[in-house]
Amino acid sequence: MKIESLTSICVFCIGVLCSLTGCNSTDDERIPNMAVSINLSDAGLWNHYGVSGFGIPQYFIKALRQPAGFAYLDRTMTGFGGVLLIGGFDYRINDVAPLAYDLACPVERKQDVRVKVDPDSFEAICPVCGSKYDVTMGAGAPISGPAASLHYGLRAYRCIPNGTGYIITN
Repeated sequence: MKIESLTSICVFCIGVLCSLTGCNSTDDERIPNMAVSINLSDAGLWNHYGVSGFGIPQYFIKALRQPAGFAYLDRTMTGFGGVLLIGGFDYRINDVAPLAYDLACPVERKQDVRVKVDPDSFEAICPVCGSKYDVTMGAGAPISGPAASLHYGLRAYRCIPNGTGYIITN
């Protein structure tokens, strides 16, 4: 077999492989990348505003001053639509840990269209398009609805252990 033919076959196979794997990837960057900085590193703050177990959510929306009583500082930022903090399974550390996502639905792409966690299924659900996202074990991946067919996932944020609590950032 000629080198040119072998090279053509290899290029073709690589192209097919790339197109097949590209269809399964999730786009989690549809929501604008805006600053996120929530400091819950103090034990008192973490115990009051953090998450204490698997599937338990907390919502941080600076514009609405949620949660009530949380002291928002000038440097506190909550992303595009707000921040969902939830207890889930983090595969990077292979343990239960807090996970964070932007609350804005990536299908709707509006700051005021926010997902809400269903307390029975622990899935985040968009009240407008009905898309469901796995926020406890699937890194914000779409489960059903328009987001699943479009492969739109929630924008994830980092929860960095600090002292007796966490700092949520991007």
